[in-house]
Order: sequence, then C-alpha cells, then structure tokens
Amino acid sequence: MDNQNNINPTQPRDERLWKIAKRRAEFKKHVLTYLIINIFLWGIWAFSSIRHGDFSFPWPAFVTLGWGIGLGFNYISAYTGFKDQLTEKEYQKLINKN
Repeated sequence: MDNQNNINPTQPRDERLWKIAKRRAEFKKHVLTYLIINIFLWGIWAFSSIRHGDFSFPWPAFVTLGWGIGLGFNYISAYTGFKDQLTEKEYQKLINKN
C-alpha cells in the first residue's frame, strides 16, 4: 500500500511546503466565497430586473470584475511561487550587501 498520501504526525513538517499548502487552501476558500457571493448578487440583479422588466445595467459586473482581478493575484501568489521568488531575491540582496 502507498503511504505517501498518509500524514505521519511524528514526522517534522517542511515549513516551506506548509506555507504553500496554506496559501493554496486559502485560495480555494476564496474561490468558493467568490462564486457563492457572485451567484447571490447576480440572482438579486436578475430577480429585480425580471420583476421591474428592466435589464438595463448589470451592476454586479463591478463586483465580479473587481473581485476577480484580486482573485487572479491571489492565484498567482498561491500557485506560481512568484512571491517566494521575489522574497528570495531580496533576501539574497540583503545577504550580499552585508
């Protein structure tokens, strides 16, 4: 049987991998929240538009677009390692300066 998927509580945790796992878990929670809230807001807009017969301006687009941009940055941080690379680069500069 493959034991790689089992977590051994006595084994020391790799802090770098733990930080990456935390960022990715947070990103997934943000995506779920984004979807739930946006579905709710678009539902309010659709319901009120149907009720009043006026489909003029989809105001939830501001929330969807603005929050979506933030979610994109969150994705970059969680899955590309870009932030870690910048931190490592700055750390190396500080070491070389001293």
